[in-house]
Amino acid sequence: MQDTFKLGDRIVRRMGYGAMQLAGPGVFGPPKDRGAAIAVLRAAVDAGVNHIDTSDYYGPYVTNEIIREALHPYPDDLVIVTKVGGKRDEKGAWLPAQQPDELKRGVEDNLKRLALDVMEVVNLRIIGAVHAPSEGSIAQQVEAMVRLKEEGLLRHIGLSNVTAAQFAEARTMTEIVCVQNHYNLVHREDGDLVDSLARDGIAYVPFFPLGGFSPIQSGALSALAEKLGATPLQVALAWLLHRAPNTLLIPGTSSMAHLRENLAAAELKLSRETLAELDAIGTT
Repeated sequence: MQDTFKLGDRIVRRMGYGAMQLAGPGVFGPPKDRGAAIAVLRAAVDAGVNHIDTSDYYGPYVTNEIIREALHPYPDDLVIVTKVGGKRDEKGAWLPAQQPDELKRGVEDNLKRLALDVMEVVNLRIIGAVHAPSEGSIAQQVEAMVRLKEEGLLRHIGLSNVTAAQFAEARTMTEIVCVQNHYNLVHREDGDLVDSLARDGIAYVPFFPLGGFSPIQSGALSALAEKLGATPLQVALAWLLHRAPNTLLIPGTSSMAHLRENLAAAELKLSRETLAELDAIGTT
């Protein structure tokens, strides 16, 4: 199993890091322990992570400010990927910000807080139902992203929370280097899309790889993990890495112990028999 894949023009390790949990509860406000958040980020990079996923509306602003404090000036091989298309209100609700001026402001805010001149990859996040895509043309938003690319604010465009039809539409307009959708051991609606992207050499980045705000729970998963001498969530991450060569993982944590656990999942080898048992979990 290869441990790297192409993301835009860069080669990154398939086990990355998602910064969402560096913010406070509900991804809103500051963390309880800013020093611990900084330490986790530095430990991830020291361990070889070179793909960090973030957004300026995490917090809002919090995660990008922590990333900058922890890691700037950034290592040459570090790829920071952000997303635009959303915002938060004063109570922390997730709201769409899909107009061209909002998308531009989102990219500019990410650049400012991360202290970057250009973003390597920016995902256009389509916000309807917050964590589930809905059909409809996204041409207007993609056109706006293309203009930002032409202005030199970003190098590559990705998509998040989109349908296969929306990906196909966007791809007729510009190169799409990654898709970031909800996918994990028990949430597999995107299976065909994962496979088609793999055939075309395009990265697929599952968000909520461990279930998100409601972690994956399965007696069968726990039993398999015990036999493998691993935790259930390590096995769930390993399954994603085995699922397709183009999956790039971004599990997030503000805990040093959980960071080590997540990174160790990349070393877990799953036999064909174990994979078959895990595949069955998602169909029962």
